[in-house]
Parts: sequence; C-alpha cells; structure tokens
Amino acid sequence: MKTVLVVEDNKDNLEIITYSLQRAGYQVIAAESGEDGVEQAIVRRPFLIIMDINLPGIDGIEAIKRIRASEADGSIPIVAITSHAMRGDREKIMAAGCNGYFEKPFDPITIVDQIHKIIGVQP
Repeated sequence: MKTVLVVEDNKDNLEIITYSLQRAGYQVIAAESGEDGVEQAIVRRPFLIIMDINLPGIDGIEAIKRIRASEADGSIPIVAITSHAMRGDREKIMAAGCNGYFEKPFDPITIVDQIHKIIGVQP
C-alpha cells in the first residue's frame, strides 16, 4: 500500500482528504505543521505529499523548498491544496516545487482522480 503524507493543520480538511485517499487505497500519515511535514517527508519518504500552504510555523512554500533541498527523494510529487487564491499565488506555489495546485474547497469525490492526473498515475 502506498503512503501519502498530508500536511494540513485544519482537522476537518485533514479528515476529508484522508478519507478520500484511504478510499482510493492509500495509507495516510499526517503532519499538522510545516516543520513536522518536512521531518515526516525525510523520514517516511512517502509516495506523494499533499501540502497546505497556510500552516503554523513555517508555511507550506518554505516546507516544499526544504523537502526539495533535503535528502528526501526530490522526485516525490507534491500537490498543494490551499485557500491561497490571490493573483500570483499559483505561480509562487508552483515555483517552490509543487507538481500541482488545488484551491479549497475541493470536491472529495473527484480530488484523488485529479491528483492522479497531475502526477501521472493510472487509477
């Protein structure tokens, strides 16, 4: 079973994305801060990382940069799911090293299929 790291500080959003991923057959590990997300990415080396951007401590953009610069596999797909929807935010998030970006709220029924399209996984 492939592991997905979800870095999300909002309990409701974490529960929704966890449910969607588990329904698709993934094992989910969670981190509630950017620092914990970086540590979990390095230690656990997940198949995929779902990253919120507005996090306590370091934000998701900084966490993505640290993961990409770490000994964790730099090819781990990282997908941002965030409420940051201002002009230029998408470009800033993608430039930090994300493979894809979704705005909240997201559809829990279709989110995993959309993530699969971004990272090139056939369901």
